[in-house]
Amino acid sequence: MTAHDLPMVYRQHLQDIQRRADVALERGGYEHLVVPAGTSHYQVFDDRDYPYAVNPQFKAWLPLTATPGSWLVHTPGQRPRLLYLQPFDYWHAVPEAPRGYWVGEFDVTIIRTPEEALQHLPGNPARCAILGEPQSALGNYVPNNPSPVLAYLDYHRARKTGYEIEMMRLASAHGARAHRAAERAFRAGASEFGIHLAYCQAARQDANDLPYGNIVGLNEHAAVLHYTQRDRLPPQESRSFLIDAGASHAGYACDITRTYAADTSGAFQQLIDAVDAAEQRLCDAVRPGVDYRQIHLDAHLEIARILREQGIVDMAPESMVETGVSAKFFPHGIGHYIGLQVHDVGGFAQSDSGGTLDKPEGHPFLRLTRTLEPGAVVTIEPGLYFADLLMQELREGPHAGSVDWDKVEAFRPFGGVRIEDDVVCTEGAPVNLTREAFAVLG
Repeated sequence: MTAHDLPMVYRQHLQDIQRRADVALERGGYEHLVVPAGTSHYQVFDDRDYPYAVNPQFKAWLPLTATPGSWLVHTPGQRPRLLYLQPFDYWHAVPEAPRGYWVGEFDVTIIRTPEEALQHLPGNPARCAILGEPQSALGNYVPNNPSPVLAYLDYHRARKTGYEIEMMRLASAHGARAHRAAERAFRAGASEFGIHLAYCQAARQDANDLPYGNIVGLNEHAAVLHYTQRDRLPPQESRSFLIDAGASHAGYACDITRTYAADTSGAFQQLIDAVDAAEQRLCDAVRPGVDYRQIHLDAHLEIARILREQGIVDMAPESMVETGVSAKFFPHGIGHYIGLQVHDVGGFAQSDSGGTLDKPEGHPFLRLTRTLEPGAVVTIEPGLYFADLLMQELREGPHAGSVDWDKVEAFRPFGGVRIEDDVVCTEGAPVNLTREAFAVLG
């Protein structure tokens, strides 16, 4: 997509967002949709603020991620209005005047204080669906987050517009570039903290700009699913490296995981290659009409086959899944929706009126249970880990005799493997945004 195409694609996106908002307001019996961008929060007993995070319902409309105190107002049949806070402030950097491909689609009013927004918000707060956190309250405009409105908007956010997919494609480009830098740092002997810094520099994003905290694990730390400690000193020997790290673009996220072996000809590299091949087969299953829960169950079969082929567990793959043995090595879900949020909303929604689609029995950590449709963007992230706690549970369980514990001990110093891509469901073959981004880098 060229810069020339962006205004048209964004306009189509905004039209879709407005149509959804119109229906959501009708469902809830409201006349106006009012969305605060959010406010800065201060730490208790201190004058230091927490990192600001924009309201996702706000950035769904326009690519503003650093304008606390601003408001979005939508009234069916009218142009959307933006109340843009540009304060007089010599202590901090002030947001620049609104500009870019999106500005012409809004009636923009500059306000100089948060309270000035009260002069421009709809006259009767009771007729407004106000979506936001409690701290965003301003006078009588208190977020009410009505369930019928949120249920409709969250359900349909699963189907991304062309503009949104393009923003995620650009986020993936930032992420892939940074992942390459992280691998170089690993192979140069950097610490976990040093790798993290190399990643941020290559992504050109600070830790607070990233969509989630980087997971950077060397050696055994790769077995900790959300390892974020980041040792400052490198280990005596770097055997393996797992990095789960994303990047942002215009409020949209990418989520990428890669695993590397220091010895690219050893047994752990063979394990990485096996998981990578399985992951690509699972990515190919992202098709319209496919129940995402089935992809999760198929992922367990894939991991079970690897365990058997590698001689780690001597059981039929189906038996490993049925008995929960595979879950000791693959304890998390296969993935989730991604978009404005890393774990995007609506993953369990039965319909746009509410209701919940249950997770498969025995799989409590799956974050998405819906049937895929064109426009859905999901992560696919199978893993195979040698976590001490789970290995101990397996050793004490009824299937311990089927495990080659010498092989488990041999792999334990490497932690584990996870491979993750962001995949778009289309009318035909899926589009893998992550592999696309790496391919561009060569």
